[in-house]
Amino acid sequence: MKQFLKYTLATIIGILVVSFVFFFLGFGVLGALLATSSSPLTLKPNSVYRIDLEGNLVDRSEDDSFERAFGEVYGQPVLNMGLDDLLANIRKAKEHPDIAGIYLNGGSLLGGYASMKELRDALLDFKASGKFVVAYADAYTQANYYLVSVADKIFLNPIGMLGWQGISAQVPFYKNMLDKLGIEMQIIRVGSFKSAVEPFSNTEMSEANRNQITAYVHSFWNEILNSVSEARGISTEKLNAYADEMMTFQASEKNWSYGLVDSLLYADQAEKFIENYLPGKEKVNFVKHSEMSRVNEGIHHEKEKVAVIYALGGIDTDAKGGIISKNLVEEINKVAKDESIKAVVLRVNSPGGSAYGSEQIWHALEELKEKKPFFVSMGNYAASGGYYIACGADSIFAQPNTITGSIGVFGMIPNIEGLRKKIGIGFDGVKTNKMSEGININRSFSPEERDLMQGFVNRAYELFVSRCAEGRGKSVESIKAIAEGRVWTGEAAVGNGLIDGLANLNQTIALAAEKAGLQAYRVVEFPAKEDFMTRLMKNFDVESRILKSHLGEYYDTYRNIRNFKHLNGIQALLPYEIIVN
Repeated sequence: MKQFLKYTLATIIGILVVSFVFFFLGFGVLGALLATSSSPLTLKPNSVYRIDLEGNLVDRSEDDSFERAFGEVYGQPVLNMGLDDLLANIRKAKEHPDIAGIYLNGGSLLGGYASMKELRDALLDFKASGKFVVAYADAYTQANYYLVSVADKIFLNPIGMLGWQGISAQVPFYKNMLDKLGIEMQIIRVGSFKSAVEPFSNTEMSEANRNQITAYVHSFWNEILNSVSEARGISTEKLNAYADEMMTFQASEKNWSYGLVDSLLYADQAEKFIENYLPGKEKVNFVKHSEMSRVNEGIHHEKEKVAVIYALGGIDTDAKGGIISKNLVEEINKVAKDESIKAVVLRVNSPGGSAYGSEQIWHALEELKEKKPFFVSMGNYAASGGYYIACGADSIFAQPNTITGSIGVFGMIPNIEGLRKKIGIGFDGVKTNKMSEGININRSFSPEERDLMQGFVNRAYELFVSRCAEGRGKSVESIKAIAEGRVWTGEAAVGNGLIDGLANLNQTIALAAEKAGLQAYRVVEFPAKEDFMTRLMKNFDVESRILKSHLGEYYDTYRNIRNFKHLNGIQALLPYEIIVN
């Protein structure tokens, strides 16, 4: 027996030693690969920047090789394309003498319409230099077709698909499921349009919510129609008629005959066509996105800076991501103290979240505004708490298809009395005071408790409205007239005074620099991006990576449901489970 235990122990130790050796060898190889991938790249003359339109379009890129590895293992590759990197690379490609054009390959990039417009604007700016843009895909989603419609030539596979059917929006509802479980969601809110709680209390959209969704869906569609009409020379009436035919499932030849694409080609033929744009029709040298990121943009010696502070995701609603108000306040304070930073742009892409967290961020930004110009650039959404943190800026800019507003708050506490009775759990206890056991999940609110909660929510709403009124230089009454939790598009928000104008991030940075009187400056970003190894050691979350690999684009829906357990206190939150197709 002793001999058996000795050999068993030796085997276990051997396995552990080998595992550690391979683990650190793996890191060594990975480190060498990372070092290679970060080395500067020298371009050949007449190169073409190739952008593969696939994966998820996010505001900021993150180096996450492990996430890709998990995706490959589980058959669902995960790739995040950073809008920041894409914009920087397109700008470099425009200015670099060795880049002749851009090749947009594929049509399945997932992202909001405001982000797509930001990217589309950059491509239009690139074309203004006289360089070409060519697009090819086996299949285009509608959002991707909107993006590539700026191309000089659009090619589609002879048996490919092109999404063109108009826009719809869907809201998932969970009330019937909760009823079956015996769970009642007790909701207190201010604002008839404050619909973030409806999935838990209704089985269909309220009339107010249906009205606001109808308004912004039609606004989105009009922006797409007008942009594609201008780019392709097709009237909006015809484009609407084509959408009614649902071009997605029409024959490819029809997309060509309608002028939606220029030719039906295979991938190799499309790549061969690009040679026509090059001197002597020479062989194309494609530069991948990762390679373009390694091309030096030039040395910037300017001492004066414009800071871009990124506020991305829910505010204190996700323990594993999003905006952590305490951390963001620290970054804002750091920027405020840096005398070399002369102007600040807050980039907001947030559906909101904690009212408490939003107030802390608002306060820090007010302190910063006393020292330097403060502008806001809105992404896909800057609503509810996302608008709360933006409202005090000197100037606010958004895209026409940004979702903003949603000035309202709510509180939501589950009552699991029905569930516990179903499974046979009871409670008994003692208390010292009348309200000692007040507001708990084991029973429904008493009338007095509901009044207390409503008063709490009302005070949060009045504070929110007063912050907006102060920041926008309006009366409380005028803000309330456009508040009530109502969602507005960026285009509508210009008209009602919630924002100052329509502009993308780069344009907003230029306007902030102009306000600060800067002629030459460099842009610095906060928070600083974490390198790969830091992210790996800090956030090796295997469960989330596997789920993301399996669920793909549906992972966000899962995450939103999961995050409701983190909703502590009063929330200023957008109904961001809405799925826009």
